[in-house]
Amino acid sequence: MDKFGMHNQTESMYARYSGTGSASISKHQWITHQHRDTLAHYVADDSLAMLISIAEGESMARTKLNMLQRMQQPCGPPPVPKAAD
Repeated sequence: MDKFGMHNQTESMYARYSGTGSASISKHQWITHQHRDTLAHYVADDSLAMLISIAEGESMARTKLNMLQRMQQPCGPPPVPKAAD
C-alpha cells in the first residue's frame, strides 16, 4: 500500500469516527474523547457496570449515574489558550 492510499484510509476513519481525532485536535480534546468513549462503554455493558458497582460498593444504577455525570467533563475544564505575544 502506498502512502497516499494510507492517507485516504486515515482521512475516512477520521470522518467516520469522531473519537479518533485528527492532526488539528488538542491533547485535551483527544483524551476527553477517549475517556467519554470508555465511560460510555462501561454504562452500556451491564456486566462491566456491575463489576464497577461491586468494587465501589454502590448500586448499579448509582454507578451508571455517576459515570454519566462524569461524561460531561471527564478530564476537567479545557485549558485556557495562551495568548500569542
